[in-house]
Amino acid sequence: INMKALLFAAGKGTRLKPFTDEHPKALAKVNGIALLERNIKYLQGYGINDFVINIHHFGGQILAFLAENDYFGANIEISNEHEELLETGGGLLFSRKFLENEKSFLIMNVDILTDLNITNFVKIHELKGAVITLAVSDRESSRKLMFNEKMFLKGWRNLTTNKKKVVGGIFKLRELAFSGIHCVNSEIFDKFTRTGSFSIMDEYMELMKEDIIIGYQHTASLVDVGRPESIVEAERIFK
Repeated sequence: INMKALLFAAGKGTRLKPFTDEHPKALAKVNGIALLERNIKYLQGYGINDFVINIHHFGGQILAFLAENDYFGANIEISNEHEELLETGGGLLFSRKFLENEKSFLIMNVDILTDLNITNFVKIHELKGAVITLAVSDRESSRKLMFNEKMFLKGWRNLTTNKKKVVGGIFKLRELAFSGIHCVNSEIFDKFTRTGSFSIMDEYMELMKEDIIIGYQHTASLVDVGRPESIVEAERIFK
């Protein structure tokens, strides 16, 4: 795949304390290999070798790690949010200059480990002609995205607080968990209404009214390595 990938690595990773009191979550290790290294190599396995990495929390450690490893032979651009942590939406906007000339690009959270077939995922994105395609699966999660029969995104529900947001009728909507991987066309930059620090999901909740966000349902292994106990789970699956 000839495509750039944006890796979100700026977050504070508060759920991974105490490790993240002194390190960025991107450098948390699963079976001795840092999450950042695992995901660069995972995407390189699909031919992706151009990366944008956003940094904030202990960003200097990420820069040093990349330099020590000769950038894993990849072309890596750094979107440095040292002044203010901008969350996923703000982080995407902040990295606009690296991505706006691409037709489409991948976004991935650095703390997700998966064996999802990226080639198929991108193929479906191009085939369906959506502006945004979200990888989703039927697994336990406190937050669910809701899709209609055509797999257009139509809502969101927080199972803990039972807050939800739905557009259109609430006919048979399928509830699936977001996998932290998106394929996005660069025209998204002109559609954003928010600025500053904001969650990309809040923006998607506006954009879903236009039928431009689709879900790609998969059954791949996936671990959100956000908590210490999920590292144990990840070590069982990802050798």
